[in-house]
Parts: sequence; C-alpha cells; structure tokens
Amino acid sequence: MRFVIVTGMSGGGRATALKMLEDAGYYCVDNMPIPLITGLMELMDQQGGEYSKVALGLDVRAGLNFSDTETLLEGLKSSGYSVEILFMNASDEVLIKRYKESRRNHPMASVDDRIEDGIRRERELLAGLLGKADYVIDTSNLLTRDLKTELERIFVANEEYNSLMVSILSFGFKNGIPQDADLVFDVRFLPNPFYIDELKHKTGLDREVRDYVLSFPEAGGFLDRCADMLEFLIPHYVSEGKYKLVVAIGCTGGKHRSVTLAHSLYERLKNKGDYGLNLSHRDVGRAGK
Repeated sequence: MRFVIVTGMSGGGRATALKMLEDAGYYCVDNMPIPLITGLMELMDQQGGEYSKVALGLDVRAGLNFSDTETLLEGLKSSGYSVEILFMNASDEVLIKRYKESRRNHPMASVDDRIEDGIRRERELLAGLLGKADYVIDTSNLLTRDLKTELERIFVANEEYNSLMVSILSFGFKNGIPQDADLVFDVRFLPNPFYIDELKHKTGLDREVRDYVLSFPEAGGFLDRCADMLEFLIPHYVSEGKYKLVVAIGCTGGKHRSVTLAHSLYERLKNKGDYGLNLSHRDVGRAGK
C-alpha cells in the first residue's frame, strides 16, 4: 500500500492536492485525529488491494505538532508501512494575499492577530515536518494545471522526483520587482514594441510581437547565455536542497519583451532536466507600455 501524508502551510494548496490525488485514484482522508491513523491504516491493509493508494491530509487544525508526527511515523514504519510526506508550501506574501482574498481567518491567528502572526507560528510548528518531507511543492507561482502535472508525475507515473521547481516569471519594472525573485534579468536593452503602432496593443503572447523581439540578434544572445547559466546553476541548487527558484525577466511594463523572452526561455529549458518548470506572466494584462 502506498501511503502519502499531505500537509503544509494553510493556504499552500493542501486541499487542492488532496482533491487531485483523489481524482488520480487515491483513497483520501482529511484531518483524522492523529491517534486514530495507525488503526485506520491497519484496517485498510486488511482489505487487500482495495486500498492500494491512500493519501491522508494533516494540518494545524488537527493539533499537529512535531512529537505527534514523530510518534506517528515511527509507529507506521515499525508496522511495515512505507510513508511519504508531501509538503505544500508558498511564500508569506502569497499566503497573505490568498487569505485576504478569501476573507478567512488564519487558523493560527487569534482575533487580535494579523495574518502574518498566524503564518509565522505555523511555520515554526511545521518546521520539523518540512525537514522530513519527501516532496516539497511551492505553489506561489504554480498554476493549477502545473500542480496537477507535477502530482501525476510523482504519484501516478512514479517518475523520479526532483524537489526543485523553477518558475520563469515575466514582469514590468514600473510595477515593482517580484519580491520572491531569486534571479532578475532586465531586457529593456531591446527595442520596445510599444512604440510600433501595429504592435502597441498586442503582447508577447502574440506571434507578431514575438517575431519582432526575436528578430534582434541581441535577443538570441541573451537567451543563449541565460539558458547556459541556468543549466549550470540548477544542478547545484538541487544538490543544496533548494526547492524553489524564481527566474524573473523584466521590461518596462511587462507586456512585450519580457513576455516574449520568458516564453522563449521556458521553451529552451523544457524537458531539459528532472526539475519542475512553469511559466507565468505577472503584468501582461495591465495597461501601459
């Protein structure tokens, strides 16, 4: 029986991951009291192949603490179960934004607390579990379809897991540099399609803009050097245990040059390694150049 514990930060995507695993054929149970889990696993094991894949959701609402999980994991392993831990994570900035949009209180924040206080307490509480996780998925810049692909790769196709998720993000400098960016590249050295009438109201998602931006030799030179650098850096980030790398590519407004080059870089890195890869455009829908 394959047994996966799905846990992580509140707002990090744990419930979504559980739902996706359920769709993939896993029997899912959410927030069962920790003392009952071993008995549940034994009961399922007695049913033979009927419960060959089980996912259990655990979060702070279950009174989760490090000593409880230590006892749980040791008990399950001593009973012959192979336990995998999937930890769903996200940056503080993204978690705060998600909670404000949902208008829900953080489970670790009292009425008088700020959301930040609850997030800080939860990170402290789950630090031990994060350190023991077999899989860490950061959903800060992850689209739902990309999360589904990653979960299917790990838990359905049983492909080798690499904890690093590389996010390529286009943005506009006039709207600020993304706070979670690890590497920032400025592509304002290229001519701006905004000043060409027929391209002004299009974006780097349109073929005409891409063709224009990539027609300059400097664009190809940038992509060659950037891809080479990332192919060199990524294995070293993996060996150091980094699980999230945000590569931000910026132009003035985040609509034309940065979108084109982010898309082209994504295409170059796609299928180049075992790491996860996703693409997003922060400012492509905003007005301006």
